[in-house]
Amino acid sequence: MRPKSIAVLGAGWALNVIEQCRKMGFAGEVWPVHPSKAEIGGLKAYASLADLPGVPDATFIGVNRFATIDIVAELAAMGAGGAICFASGWTEAGEPELQARLVTAAGDMPILGPNCYGVINYLDGALLWPDQHGGVPVVTGVALVSQSSNIVINLGMQKRGLPVAYVACLGNAAVVGLAELAGAVLDDPRVTALGMYVEGIDDAAAFAALAERARAKGKGIVLIKSGKTELSRTAAASHTA
Repeated sequence: MRPKSIAVLGAGWALNVIEQCRKMGFAGEVWPVHPSKAEIGGLKAYASLADLPGVPDATFIGVNRFATIDIVAELAAMGAGGAICFASGWTEAGEPELQARLVTAAGDMPILGPNCYGVINYLDGALLWPDQHGGVPVVTGVALVSQSSNIVINLGMQKRGLPVAYVACLGNAAVVGLAELAGAVLDDPRVTALGMYVEGIDDAAAFAALAERARAKGKGIVLIKSGKTELSRTAAASHTA
């Protein structure tokens, strides 16, 4: 959640991530990876992960789902810290076997997603995020964790003066689950409370333990749970998995 080095793959999406990190004043290294481009966003581009000057703490993978699996396997083999898997078309689209291959490729490496926009860290200026957002750098604030990227984008655009420290998306939560991601941001002493948009709770016991941790820390949780109607349950089932 607090990377010192970020690798980005996928030319168009990589450029967006680079620009967002630059806008927020990220002080670490950003390494674009592209097989044919010499530079992306004014930064030197590396032809492959093997050509990087170091092992990235975090990687944004903005390529198609099939290439994503190979990249995740390569990152795991080199000991990378973790990855955001942006591509859709997995279990939520009737392809559970493909998602299972991704989980196997990740091994012990944490990944967010797939079908996931990523993470914004407004405290340290680290954005693995390929789209617009409404936040500014802060020194303390609430963390927003959502299974839906669209919902959290809208929440991040709020103009009510609420300081937002983190925006984090789960997508399909194939490897890192709801309680694990929420717990990671909750443990940051600069986070004052937790806001969540949930389409389904994958591990009730882990979520209960998260709530106990939040209570012990004196940090409140505000949760919106979708799926109260038949239509919303159907929409959630095809949105994330």
